[in-house]
Amino acid sequence: MTRPARILVINPNSNEAVTEGLREAVRPLGFADGPEIICETLAEGPLGIETQEHIESVTLPLRRRIEAANDIDAFIIACYSDPGLFVAREGTARPVFGIAECGVLTALTRADRFGVIAIKSRSIPRHIRYLRQMGLMDRLAGERPLEMSVAETASGEGTLARMIAIGRELKEEDGAGAIVMGCAGMARHRKPLEQALGIPVIDPTQAAVAMALGAVSVA
Repeated sequence: MTRPARILVINPNSNEAVTEGLREAVRPLGFADGPEIICETLAEGPLGIETQEHIESVTLPLRRRIEAANDIDAFIIACYSDPGLFVAREGTARPVFGIAECGVLTALTRADRFGVIAIKSRSIPRHIRYLRQMGLMDRLAGERPLEMSVAETASGEGTLARMIAIGRELKEEDGAGAIVMGCAGMARHRKPLEQALGIPVIDPTQAAVAMALGAVSVA
C-alpha cells in the first residue's frame, strides 16, 4: 500500500509553545486521505530566532535534519527569516518552503500593497534585505515592530492587543491592504487580528503549508 504524503513543518527554535501554535494553525489544512502534516521542534535551536547569529546557528542543523528525512515529501522552515532555506534546498530534491517567502507571495494575491508585523525593530533590516532580493520593495507598504520576543508573541499577555494596534497603523497610516504576520509565534492570533482589522491577515506558516499541499498532492 502506498503511504500518504508527509509534510514536515520544522520550528527552528526550541520553544515548544511556538511549535504547538503551529500545530493549531495548520490543523484546519488537513483533510481525509490527504497528506500528513507533522510539526516538530529543532532541539538545537535557540529559544527564539531574533538575531543574525541565531539564524546562522540553525542553518546546518536544519540541513542535516532535512537530508536525513527520507520519509518526508515536502519541508517547511517555520521561521520568518527563512533560515537555512537555500542550503537546505541544496540537500534534497524534495521541495523546501520558507514561510517568509510563501507569506509574502500569498499577500501579493490579496492586495496591491502589504504590511508586515515584526517582532522587534532589529528584525526589520533583515526582512527588508530579503524583500529587496525578491524585488518586491515597491509592494511593501511598511513594516512595524511589536518590540516583543518570540516567546512573548507565542504566549504572552497583551500580544493580540499590541498586534491590533500595529496592524491599524500599517493599514491606516501606511496604506497596507493585507498584513503578513512576521513571526511563526504569532500563528494563534491570525483570525482575531483579521476580524479586528477588516483586511486579509496572512499567517505565513499556513501559506507555506498550502503551497506544500499543492506540491505533494499533484500526481
